[in-house]
Amino acid sequence: MPATTASPRSESPAGRAPAAEPAAGPGAGGAEAAEERARAAAREGVTHPAGAPDFAALLSQDPEIAGVLLGESARQSDGLQLIAAENFTSPAVLAALGSPLGNKYAEGYPGARHHGGCEIVDLAERIAVERAKALFGAEHANVQAHSGSSAVLAAYAALLRPGDTVLALSLPHGGHLTHGSPANFSGRWFDFAGYGVDEETGLLDYDVIRELARARRPKAIVCGSISYPRHIDYAAFRDIADETGAYLIADVAHPLGLIAGGAAPSPVPYAHVVCGTTHKVLRGPRGGLILCGAKLAERIDRAVFPFTQGGAQMNAIAAKAVAFAEAATPAFAGYARQVVANARALAGALAEQGLAITTGGTDTHLITADTTPLDLDARTARGRLAAAGIVLDTCALPCADRTATRRTGLRLGTAAVTTQGMGEAEMRRVAELIVGALREDGEVRSGTVALVHAFPPYPDHG
Repeated sequence: MPATTASPRSESPAGRAPAAEPAAGPGAGGAEAAEERARAAAREGVTHPAGAPDFAALLSQDPEIAGVLLGESARQSDGLQLIAAENFTSPAVLAALGSPLGNKYAEGYPGARHHGGCEIVDLAERIAVERAKALFGAEHANVQAHSGSSAVLAAYAALLRPGDTVLALSLPHGGHLTHGSPANFSGRWFDFAGYGVDEETGLLDYDVIRELARARRPKAIVCGSISYPRHIDYAAFRDIADETGAYLIADVAHPLGLIAGGAAPSPVPYAHVVCGTTHKVLRGPRGGLILCGAKLAERIDRAVFPFTQGGAQMNAIAAKAVAFAEAATPAFAGYARQVVANARALAGALAEQGLAITTGGTDTHLITADTTPLDLDARTARGRLAAAGIVLDTCALPCADRTATRRTGLRLGTAAVTTQGMGEAEMRRVAELIVGALREDGEVRSGTVALVHAFPPYPDHG
């Protein structure tokens, strides 16, 4: 997998280099006219464009799939959604995601597409890019990545060659599949060296990571985790990367929304490339995002298209733009702070109920907890919780005894319940329900339903 070459985008903000075989379409004047048509439609008060989602049509044409949608909606509304990677997007995000933009084929980038008729969707992508850059203070943003894994793949494609050495958090300590799993492209194409957390404290030891980097001399260092509940010191990672001549890639799929809301430190000033997801705490559509400096912009763009992806999903890109605008508001900043406050309150309440909280608490939306003090393994615990309508995940836990079998604990997050309007007072009740379910209290299911029905995820769409 060779390093990629230049992007079709030019450095000029006013224009873009043409695609190899540009499709026929409007020039600059045509693009301006398309933008004016789009804005005029909004001014005219159009509320239901042709092709917008029509659930009645789905129910009539395909009641089987309509039933699936209704069933999933009920499941989300009738249980406690504590999966750390999930959230409830806004109706505005869902409207963009289900829009006729999904009909448009748009390989390439704005002003340099391989298909005609892209003048309107070009506007959507330009808006999304500018909003992402402003939100995160980045020089460049690519909004086309289909997922967080796609974003990481593109970062590797832009910076690495097969066989290059990469340092990343090992999977048993909270690394993602794209951080070197042998079942994943990352572990098959690159030589990963895993660093871990201190198995007594559960915290990253930057001196140990530095020594590993000095010994392995990696081409890239990846920082980020699916279960590390504390803030990462991006400045320390950049110092290690600079000392050993490595690129720094920050995979912030989980805390990206907290970063947007000012509730977590940003890696943008430190990392060469930042990869993330637009769902989770950011509360947008499922998808990926890549941020970088101007010097790497063309390499990143070319790594996304045409190297690892084809046509962009324009409906998802429009939905990302909506989410970026929402995340730039004071209300979202308050939401991000409340997510953290709720996580800390829930972690403290769970500890009072007898669970062992990894690292002793959290700085983010994430909590990892050991159920062995309650004489339960994590898999059994998750099953009991699911029966009570409490949905969460399991994850590996640090183990102080290196000879012991690796333990698994619970991983939960507060992004979704915070979107529902719950606060610290409700977190104490959530902890009571969790521990009651673990102890097989038969009254917990009704208590769960009562709590979540008081905080519906879509109160105006019941």
